[in-house]
Amino acid sequence: MVNPDHSWSEDCAIAFSKYPLWMRKICFLLLFAPLLFVLAARGQAAPAKHQFSLQAQSPKFWNLFAHDAKLDTVATGFGFTEGALWDEKGFVWVSDETLNKLFRVYSDGRKEEFLAIGDPDGNTYDKQRRLLDCASVLRAVIRFKDNSKSYDIIADRFQGMKFNSPNDVVLGPDGAIYFTDPTFDLPAGEKQEIPFQGVYRVGDNGAVQLLTKDLKQPNGLAFSPDGRHLYIDDSDNRNIHVFDFNPNGTISNGRIFGEEPGAKDDGVPDGMKVDRAGNVYVTGPQGIWVWDAEGHHLGTIVLPEQPANLAWGDADYGTLYITATTSVYKLRTMTHGFAPYLSH
Repeated sequence: MVNPDHSWSEDCAIAFSKYPLWMRKICFLLLFAPLLFVLAARGQAAPAKHQFSLQAQSPKFWNLFAHDAKLDTVATGFGFTEGALWDEKGFVWVSDETLNKLFRVYSDGRKEEFLAIGDPDGNTYDKQRRLLDCASVLRAVIRFKDNSKSYDIIADRFQGMKFNSPNDVVLGPDGAIYFTDPTFDLPAGEKQEIPFQGVYRVGDNGAVQLLTKDLKQPNGLAFSPDGRHLYIDDSDNRNIHVFDFNPNGTISNGRIFGEEPGAKDDGVPDGMKVDRAGNVYVTGPQGIWVWDAEGHHLGTIVLPEQPANLAWGDADYGTLYITATTSVYKLRTMTHGFAPYLSH
């Protein structure tokens, strides 16, 4: 019977409180488990793994970031974000490897679907400012035609064998295209044809040239602002390599630049970018590790979600746009980014 002196909700609460604790726990699970499942499926149930913070390893870190710098969420609700690339029209290209779509993401959080394509990954521009994408399902690097959704495959084979799954791509100082080819996104049911994971160059004539096959799983890559060095990280070995870049488009004198150790689920070296001063920003355990040009770890940008890639943006290229799991973040810096396609 409902007590007339109580509201319906009060009566329910009183009656519920009379049940043994174990029965109340079961009731709670039956009532709320479906809701928790739905929220988890949408990527909203789990709390942030880490709180945003700037952790300096050197005083030089504070030449790059203000002590009170704030991390802003640009947009969220993605599956798995990759391939950040700033466009001067005021948006960021974002690859969603789970939803299998390329998006334009604007500063106000608006998401605009550009194209549905299987497992897009790293993006950049060529010297004519045409969009390049590592299309993992196609096992190719593709180039979009001017302001359209039509694209050409610019490289999908080496010596007649299909690539594994091109992952990240950068424009070189010579105007050629450089990309990594690990096996992370090798399409299910398809065989690896090339018996190694390489790093390649594609020249203006379309010729594909192997640069190195010495890394176990090459991933992110970036050129130094002076064009003299090529950085490539190895996700499996959790380290960053640096090579001398030669005028003929080859690389030599490979050596370890830095190590990014961490726990199993803390993230690995992935996307990377450099600033105009030559500092190197590499995703890694818990966030983004910042290195100077000599290989000293200056500090870490700890992020609430594990990042996979990043890009310099805004009018002065002084803001880092970060693709991190289900979200896109931005962080204002006190430096300016190097974007190779701007120099062409």
